Amino acid sequence: MSKLSPADLERYIFSRTGAASDDLLVGAGYGEDAAAIATDEGTMVVSTDPISLAADRIGTLGVAIASNDVAACGGVPEWLVSTILLPEPDVDLLDEITAQLDAEASRLGITIIGGHTETVAGLERPLLSLTCMGPTDRYVPTSGATPGDTVILTKGAGIEATAVLATDFGADLAEAGVDSETVERAAGFFDDISVLPDSAVLAPVATAMHDPTEGGVLNGLVELACASGVRLEVDSEDVGVRPETRTLCAAMDVDPVRVLGSGALLAAVPEDDAESVLSALESEGIEATALTAVEAAADEDEVGVIYDGQHYAGSVDDDMYDLWD
Repeated sequence: MSKLSPADLERYIFSRTGAASDDLLVGAGYGEDAAAIATDEGTMVVSTDPISLAADRIGTLGVAIASNDVAACGGVPEWLVSTILLPEPDVDLLDEITAQLDAEASRLGITIIGGHTETVAGLERPLLSLTCMGPTDRYVPTSGATPGDTVILTKGAGIEATAVLATDFGADLAEAGVDSETVERAAGFFDDISVLPDSAVLAPVATAMHDPTEGGVLNGLVELACASGVRLEVDSEDVGVRPETRTLCAAMDVDPVRVLGSGALLAAVPEDDAESVLSALESEGIEATALTAVEAAADEDEVGVIYDGQHYAGSVDDDMYDLWD
């Protein structure tokens, strides 16, 4: 599984958006986490996201991932619409998923306002599709990074992947020699997947924010750079990676910067604000790292990310997907 190329997205998705609307402030675009719609009371942020692979905590992840897209645009997630597709009628599975949805939505202060549930022939595992909505006083796009800004990464790479590895691949980790205490700590990363607290600190000053998901932090950086038309140069040693993430990723032979990245928030902030923002994040108990400075691209060929000397300007495949084959 991999993301569509920017060219295919433009040709088949972004150019086919139905009727025009004067109320649409920000619509579909490469790397953008959510749309922005003008209302009588301000701006509404709307995003939708599917999830199907993480079996053990699919409901928990679904709520966090959908709401993260709203928060990554400076919105406050308030409402959620949930579509649940099951491979077969299974009340016990439905009970488990909806209990997870309810618990995580309650924890984050989000109301589930409706949705749809059915069984679908041919599915091998449950599939959720969640739409999240919330207001904002200041919409922050992915595409707003400006030369001279500082790019900040909160928490670290592979937070979501670490939690999923701990719960979906416990037997494999044990066989690889990972001790149970490390796996237990890693499973606790589910509590860190929401970026609502990160966004609350960053949104008032950020020029751009982005929620890295599939393809991890590396793909998130590429999307931010390409959406903004800028150049980023990043060294792997500067990317924050927790010890548990390094251990589990090494055991499963996946790269921490190329695996499911929810839980981190990428933000470009004016250089003069970087130090105060990092201090504010620290005071909230949120780990954060200044990765690099945003650079102007001399031409279209320079747009993207130079990571450990290699240029990336297209979607980065996620190492996790092969684990479910």
